[in-house]
Amino acid sequence: MNQIMRRPPPPPAAELPQRGRRRALARSGVFGVLDLGSSKFVCIVARIESDGTPRALGFGWTRAQGVKAGSIIDPEAAEGAIRKAVADAEEMADVQLRGVIVNLSCGQPESRLIHVQQPIGGRPAEEADIRHLLQEARRRAESAGRSVVHAIPLGFCVDATPGVPDPRGMVCDSLSARLHVVDAAENALANLGLCLGRCDLEVEEVVSAPLAAGLACLDPDELELGTVLIELGGGTTTLAVFNEGYAWHTAQLPLGGWHVTNDIARGLSTPIAHAERLKTMHGSALEDDDRGEMLPVPQVGEEGDALARVPRRMVQAIIRPRLEEIFELLRSRLEAAGLPEEARRHVVLTGGGAQLIGIAELAARVLGIPAARVRIGRPARVRGLPESAHGPAFATTIGLLHWAGGHGRPLLDFAAPAPARGWRRLFDWLRGL
Repeated sequence: MNQIMRRPPPPPAAELPQRGRRRALARSGVFGVLDLGSSKFVCIVARIESDGTPRALGFGWTRAQGVKAGSIIDPEAAEGAIRKAVADAEEMADVQLRGVIVNLSCGQPESRLIHVQQPIGGRPAEEADIRHLLQEARRRAESAGRSVVHAIPLGFCVDATPGVPDPRGMVCDSLSARLHVVDAAENALANLGLCLGRCDLEVEEVVSAPLAAGLACLDPDELELGTVLIELGGGTTTLAVFNEGYAWHTAQLPLGGWHVTNDIARGLSTPIAHAERLKTMHGSALEDDDRGEMLPVPQVGEEGDALARVPRRMVQAIIRPRLEEIFELLRSRLEAAGLPEEARRHVVLTGGGAQLIGIAELAARVLGIPAARVRIGRPARVRGLPESAHGPAFATTIGLLHWAGGHGRPLLDFAAPAPARGWRRLFDWLRGL
């Protein structure tokens, strides 16, 4: 049992007519998505309308429990929070979910490109050749203790002709492909599956969190011409590089907004809850945003109305170094990935941390790009969702809905489903304890 349980994926696009492929890959009927973030759990019950766009039927969210840096550390606490978010969404939609599409943020996800090639011998390439090629890529991608979550073909090369989306029927001597592979630690994925199993939910699909956020926030030109999507979450910061319509690279850092809050709490000796309020109401990433304000700050352990007063610039001086560290680490990850420069010239910031004043200007300075090429990304509106659910903090959640609608799905994604019956028996046994 080295993979979490999920239902078989939709038929590969290679088996479907290219016309209307997105509609064919869209989920039918009512389905659920579950965003397990470090700061909140969000569940949406939805369906895909005839025009290919999602409509929310139910919505529920709660403060995250039992999760740290994207991984489950307390299954009991996580189970209670998941059940609440799912129950609220189910009650609003008047349905009961059997499974959910869930975001991937656990298991230290890693991203890499794999090149594979095989001889064809001067005949038309067949679907069997493509499947053999992709299976070889999967074999090379497998490593001990890791499970492949995504294997996204970035295009095929027919002899010396690159960029072929579908090589079936094309005569060639050799066929090669470049794939973007995302994998994660098997044990972390198993713990995720077990936790959802305790909530009477099956894992239908697992989707990379920054990939989902990009589907929600980027327009078609940004996906095609090259964009770095950075999601500033509570316990993690993730990025995805999109180019030529595909996600070419993803990465995750175990740093996020919570670490900024913790720095404020330690630096000012104030409770965590008040540090979060200071960050939200008075925080800024700008170096010159100082109006001489003095802020009241309760001290840890002090009783009554005893308050210290600190200048607002002191809060800013605590916030900036941590954010600079995060963007410097992201810059290093991008440089190490060896991606073409044109894929990194435009940056979109999203996630809860993207709402901090001056964050775009700081990102541009540290990443070394013009400020005009950095913007704050907000997810496209989804019918049926409240206004509060359309901010940057809900980018991954809404991106999962777009994935369910067929957006961003690769030509073939051969991440193998786990043995469902074995996991079902295990979950039944756990529920009987």
